[in-house]
Formats: sequence, structure tokens, C-alpha cells
Amino acid sequence: MRGGAIVEPAAARLGAMHPASPPIVTRTPGKINLLLAVGGQYDDGYHKIVNVFQAVDLYEDISVRWAPEWSLHFTGSHSLLVDDDNLVLRAGRLLASRAADLRTASSPENLAAACMVRKRVPIAGGMAGGSADAAGTLVALAKLWRLEVAREQLSEMAAELGADVPFSLVGGTAIGTGRGDRLTAVITRESYHWVLVTQAEGLSTVDVYRRFDELVDDGEIDATGKARALSEAESVVTALATGDPEQLGRHLRNDLQAAAISLRPSLHRTLDEARDLGAVAGIVSGSGPTIALLAGDAHHAAALAQSLLARGHQASVVSSPARGSHVL
Repeated sequence: MRGGAIVEPAAARLGAMHPASPPIVTRTPGKINLLLAVGGQYDDGYHKIVNVFQAVDLYEDISVRWAPEWSLHFTGSHSLLVDDDNLVLRAGRLLASRAADLRTASSPENLAAACMVRKRVPIAGGMAGGSADAAGTLVALAKLWRLEVAREQLSEMAAELGADVPFSLVGGTAIGTGRGDRLTAVITRESYHWVLVTQAEGLSTVDVYRRFDELVDDGEIDATGKARALSEAESVVTALATGDPEQLGRHLRNDLQAAAISLRPSLHRTLDEARDLGAVAGIVSGSGPTIALLAGDAHHAAALAQSLLARGHQASVVSSPARGSHVL
């Protein structure tokens, strides 16, 4: 690794270099969980999930250019250690491995790319930044390589890469079941305004789920049954349709919140502080530690963010829902 990048030498360079072409750039949103109900585990260790996802207008931009060998660079304010298991490279190799059945007459012979990621979504922040990178890479490379691939095929590959990756493709609002990757789109016509409170140090999703299991085993919290979880998801969707933040705020829930707070007690204090400052509601997003605070409108969100910044928090304003992964 040199200079924050990883380069994988090509085993062989067969054929001529594909003609130079401009880079393909995709934009993919981060997400928050309006509802995250967690049940028992499948045999493979994944938990049974009922999610209500909503994409927010905080984006990862992926730029890909044809190259004779794989390379990956990151830019942006978030530092990231790049290794061979990064989701961008995994997504690229997965798509390349399926390309034999997807090629068009104009597809290049040798499939590799130089990839650049501009990161804005917090790393290990519970907002699916890595999943957004994977989804954006699939969309970008399919276009760069001129593959004939349907969105449904991309979604199937996305699910192989991670439970949140299919939602990063579609964006908007959706109910996720199974591992969270079986999606039902929800049509929402209203916008909502949020303040994200982020932290410099992330939380490991694996650690948070492990702590969740410990709390369930100790009887401190209950795993949510599917019937109850689906009923709560319907309540969230109904609240979304009203366009009323107060209604939505009453239905926000995250079963991982107690586990995240157990590992990072300062989250509880931040949530209390935000309520004192007038947030309509607050929730830990996904496995945390990002906190999503619901505001009454755009002006309220801006004022709330300023109050939190004045108290030393890292705060930014976003709105939802946002469009899924797309080519710019």
C-alpha cells in the first residue's frame, strides 16, 4: 500500500488497452433507519431484521476509469485504511466475474478499473457508507464496461456483498426484511429534515450486534418478533405519509440503540442534550454511533445544528428521502 491506495498487479496483460474514455461517476446516498427491529439469528449468523430505510442526501461519489489493473484511492474528510477486502474492489471483481453473460459487442476484453471514492458518509457510523460505495461501484462499472445488466441482476449481486447494499442501489424509502436485503419500496411524497451528530471514532457493527445478543441473553432487552416488527413498520409508513415530523418521531425505534449506548455511553447524553435543545425526536442510526435528530422543518434543523456545533458536537443538516445510486 502506498499513499492511501491499493494497487493489484494484473496477472497478465492480454490484448490491447481499451480506448481511453472519460470516467464514469456515480452518486449514492447514505441511509438512516427509521425502524430497526432485530430478531433471532439465521444459521449463518445474520440476524432476522425488519427495517424501514430512508436515504439521506449525504452522498458517496464513485469515479471509475478503464485501466489494465485494479487501483483504488479515497478522497474526502474521512480517513480510511484501504485493503484488498474493501467493498469497492469486491464489488468490481464480483461484477467482472459475472461479465461473460453480460457482455455487449462494445465491452472491453479485459475488465479492471481505476476507482476513486469521495467519502462523505461517516466511516463505521451506522449509515451504510461502505454499502453505498459497493452499490455505486456496481452501477459505475456496468456502464464503463458497457455491460447489459438489469437492475434486478445488480440487486442480486448487491445482496452478495452485504445486507444494506441493495437499498443503496434503490434509495428512497423501503421496508427491508430477511437480513434487511429483501426490499419493498415505499412511496413517500414528503421530505423530512434531520441533523446528524457524528463522532470521530466509529463503532464496529459486529461488536454492536454481539453486545445486542449479550443483552438479550441477560434478559435486559427482548428480540423483536416478526409480526410485531412488521406492524411497527406499517406504523412508520403511515406516519411518513402524514408529512408530520411529530407523528413520525413517535414511531422511530432502533433495537440496536441500547447495545450501541452500552458500548458508547456518551450517546445517551447527546440524545438527552438534543431533546433539551428542541429536537422533535432522536435515534441512533443503525449500529451507530451516528445520531439522527428529526427536526420540524429546514429552519429548525439549521438552528438545532448551530446549537449543537456551539456545544462542541460535529453536526450537519440533511434531508430525506434521497435518490438511489445513479450516474452523474
